[in-house]
Amino acid sequence: MNIRESQEKREKEYLSPYASLSGESKGRLKEEEECDIRTVFQRDRDRIIHSKSFRRLKDKTQVFLTPEGDHYRTRLTHTLEVSQTARTIAKALRLNEDLTEAIALGHDLGHTPFGHAGERALNDVCPHGFEHNVQSVRTVDILEKDGQGLNLTMEVRDGILNHQMSSHPATLEGQVVRLADKLAYIHHDVDDAIRAGILTENDLPAGITNIIGHTCNKRLDCFIHDIVITSTDQPEIRMSDMIGQAMQDLRSFMFENVYTNPVAKSEEGKAEALVKTLYGYYLDHTEMLPKYLVELICRGEDREQVVCDYIASMTDRFATAKYEEIFVPKTWHG
Repeated sequence: MNIRESQEKREKEYLSPYASLSGESKGRLKEEEECDIRTVFQRDRDRIIHSKSFRRLKDKTQVFLTPEGDHYRTRLTHTLEVSQTARTIAKALRLNEDLTEAIALGHDLGHTPFGHAGERALNDVCPHGFEHNVQSVRTVDILEKDGQGLNLTMEVRDGILNHQMSSHPATLEGQVVRLADKLAYIHHDVDDAIRAGILTENDLPAGITNIIGHTCNKRLDCFIHDIVITSTDQPEIRMSDMIGQAMQDLRSFMFENVYTNPVAKSEEGKAEALVKTLYGYYLDHTEMLPKYLVELICRGEDREQVVCDYIASMTDRFATAKYEEIFVPKTWHG
């Protein structure tokens, strides 16, 4: 028995009957030889961490565009916070931590530059529309490794695709990530909004904070404990009615006071225009796309989709630099 097989055996002995077992995975899009050390979900986690799309998350907006400060969240730090929260919940519920972590680390790989402003812009101009969860799966299936994809397991792909609250992941690990994503962004967006001076702790409705706590850390702790207590030995991952409603009320408060705040969002119109302009340019100049994307078009991939792939993959900094390179006049040196 090799190391991987020993780990699979331990999973059967220890994990919850509702957990996803590595040895019973539904497999990959393309069959490949098993590793003698790592389980299939461990390999998926490693592939995601070593991918280019994962590294690019460090320069993609979470909520605040180009903030002046070192401590605001980016798409990468958001992803890491989702992963940490999800693993805490999965461990407490005796679910598969490796599967949970892989889904969490991959859930936003397809997100655009400039956060949801970039997502709205691509959704407006691309005839196929744009949803970052769908793009994340396309990233791991097709775009990574210069068009080869990462060949992840079905369970990880399902969790990435269905990480939004309107979706229904097939595994409890996917359900954990779906909730952890919401917990993480509500927690850290309140923290960032207070840091930015848009909110103070006293601005939060007392009817909410009296239930879930008067600091960011206490609120996150409350959410995690509630999920663990409510979901223990249950075939679904959920929150209690009272805490779930309080979280939803806090989310609604954030939409009214931060996510649509004219101060926090003052530059988003410019970001949307930039994304749309780049999309139009590359649609007319597909020969300027990276070689592997040109090859995708030659293999029959839809041209509009491939241009969308390229724009979505950009970081905030790279998109801005490309725009300046193409559209901003250079100083002439005689």
